[in-house]
Amino acid sequence: MRDPLLAIRSGEDLTLRDEVILILRLSFPAILAQISSIIMQYIDASMVGHLGPNASASIGIVSSSTWLVGGVMTAASLGFSVLVAQRIGARDEESARNTVRWGLVFCLIFSLILCAVCTVVSRFLPLWMGGEEAILKDASAYFLVYALSIPIREMLLTSQGMIQSSGNIRLPSILNVCMCFLDVLFNALFIPRLGVVGAALGTALAYTVVAVIMMYELIFRSTSLSLVGRGGDRKYSFTEYCAKELSTVLKIAIPVAIDNIIMGFAYVAFTRIVSPFGTTSIAANSFSITAESLCYMPGFGIGVAATTVVGQCIGARRKNLAKRLGWIAVILGMLIMGLSGALMWIFAPQMIGILTPDEEIRALGVQILRIEAFAEPLYGASIVAAGVFRGAGETLLSSVLNLMSVWAVRIPLAAYLGSMMGLKGAWIAMCTELCVRGTLFLVRLVLWNRKEKASAI
Repeated sequence: MRDPLLAIRSGEDLTLRDEVILILRLSFPAILAQISSIIMQYIDASMVGHLGPNASASIGIVSSSTWLVGGVMTAASLGFSVLVAQRIGARDEESARNTVRWGLVFCLIFSLILCAVCTVVSRFLPLWMGGEEAILKDASAYFLVYALSIPIREMLLTSQGMIQSSGNIRLPSILNVCMCFLDVLFNALFIPRLGVVGAALGTALAYTVVAVIMMYELIFRSTSLSLVGRGGDRKYSFTEYCAKELSTVLKIAIPVAIDNIIMGFAYVAFTRIVSPFGTTSIAANSFSITAESLCYMPGFGIGVAATTVVGQCIGARRKNLAKRLGWIAVILGMLIMGLSGALMWIFAPQMIGILTPDEEIRALGVQILRIEAFAEPLYGASIVAAGVFRGAGETLLSSVLNLMSVWAVRIPLAAYLGSMMGLKGAWIAMCTELCVRGTLFLVRLVLWNRKEKASAI
């Protein structure tokens, strides 16, 4: 059976069956990796949840800040990963390996700076977020451990993204599943002894083990990207790489960084809106976000597949094929997330029940999860379409759409409805905004297709 990715790079035609199988083949391991990552968060939340509402709230109050930092780290790694996919699609593996070499260096330096900033901020962050006195100490300690692990997390994101961009999605998926099991092991060791800090430390150690393995696989073993034993490669100097490739990386990464910062600050603002509702609402909000993640992570997995395949199509100068595969990926994402939304509505009591024994938190969590279930299909459209445009290197307009949707719809509506209905009102606002965002991305995808058709005439 022929390799569809190789067929793309070779300029061969693909049947509809080939295209669907390609998206499914790349999506399945990516979905598995994303779900395993969320299961890891689920395990953390469940173990901490049984320590009591204050322990849960101490993580919940800083969780939006960790998403903000994580989004910035993702942007830094994504610029290099997408360029790797495009260079491989163009059958220029030497340039891809130079991007691996310098991408790792740039991302390491960036992550060390980010680590230093977050370490300084960790002492003050929970107070800025409006946390109650009882949770400030644990929340600060949790974020400090997270901050110190930032370089490890960045190296994992970068090496994983590059391996995936080469078309090898299976290996990172297997390693992410292994990381889930390691997290369970380390948390079982540390949480009973150290509480909230133990959860942060256990997760950081799991990341460390997998990051070392992922880096080894990238540098020493990858068929197309390994840096060892490539005596025939012409190695770009720092100035040569900056002149030749860095502008392309920044063109991809900066809009994504802006996008993720915008979204990250929106999550921070949303948490700030929720925090006056009390410890129970903070905990219910945090647990429900974790529970909902099980439903939308399949969309992110399909988005990873879309970024890989569209990136290679663009590198191979096959824009019409990129457009067609993009639509297949988006439709698949909407169908799977529509199904997962229905399952979330049905099993909301069980999903929240695993995370906390507190009946008040459970009851509130079930209500807001069932509100959010209606947004999942259109949320899936926005997630996968964003992956399509990232693969194409067209990230600026996605940032604009996210900015418009989150700050013009979610935040003001959450503040208004939250003042009248509490946490339920804030989640109605979130559901509304996700539907608006999905619609905007579908419209953009249609316009992108028309643009490609017009340019082909």
